[in-house]
Amino acid sequence: MNESIVKEEYKYSDITGKIIRCAMEVHRLLGNGFQEVIYQRSLAIEMQMQGLEFEREKEMPLQYKGYDVGTRRVDFFVMGKIMVELKAVKELEDVHLAQAINYLEAYGMEIGLLINFGNTSLQFKRVMKPGKNHSQSNNQVKS
Repeated sequence: MNESIVKEEYKYSDITGKIIRCAMEVHRLLGNGFQEVIYQRSLAIEMQMQGLEFEREKEMPLQYKGYDVGTRRVDFFVMGKIMVELKAVKELEDVHLAQAINYLEAYGMEIGLLINFGNTSLQFKRVMKPGKNHSQSNNQVKS
């Protein structure tokens, strides 16, 4: 497998690397073209097989100035530390990245992964809370 996905300078890189390897395996076997829920179910199976603890489709309240304004279901919370948002679109767009960063902020998480199964190559972006002096990493791997 591609070891360059684990970067020691990134917080929780060991966990995010393991999640990305699971996603690579799902994409290798399924390819692109399925609905997001199929990839979500398959990734849950793969992560379970790899010993990663996670909560799937965890509903979280959203607040504005202390007022409840709605809820959002995050695809996965892994090991209680990493938020994972899945997409099955042709290309990731800036709006998908902005959405993932907003979820990090709303849920008080530091690190997230945005993973896209919809392209012929698996796409993933590591997202971090703004202001942490980190930039997101952009990657695309051929499965």
